[in-house]
Amino acid sequence: MHNRCQKTILIVEDDQNDQMFFLAAFHSIGVQDPIHLTNSGSEAIAYLRGEGRFADRVRYAYPTFLITDLKMPHGDGFTVLEHLRRHSERPIIPTVVFTSSDDPDDVKRAYFLGANCYHRKPTGYGELQAQLRILYDYWITCLVPEVDVTGTQLETRSAGKLGERFGQGLRTL
Repeated sequence: MHNRCQKTILIVEDDQNDQMFFLAAFHSIGVQDPIHLTNSGSEAIAYLRGEGRFADRVRYAYPTFLITDLKMPHGDGFTVLEHLRRHSERPIIPTVVFTSSDDPDDVKRAYFLGANCYHRKPTGYGELQAQLRILYDYWITCLVPEVDVTGTQLETRSAGKLGERFGQGLRTL
């Protein structure tokens, strides 16, 4: 069972029209979770780190669901994916690439860097609503590692459990 009040969506998108479409589509399908927008990969990383204007973790909670475009100035979506992959102390959060690129190299690189899925941006608002409904309904019900307010994974006790064989690499006691 997941705690509804702890869900936060982060959208990394530089196009203001696309930002408005994402917000409108999420709201039209009934999403009431907090949705935060960043304009670039570097701004998204600042959000993920809780730096600068994103330091207030009550206002800017660590996201439980992330959508990123790929092609943006000042740090692209690959930069965000690389950051998430490099920082294993951060939780594993559902990460969706939503981009206009259908280049096979972009698709392969995104998955290699840890994207959970890759979608080409739909051309119509109705299609966007339908895709976001499916993604939201699926990902928001997935269990993810628990985190503190900074986004750092809480330690677990694996002793005597199936995951015990993986040891400290999963931040266990």
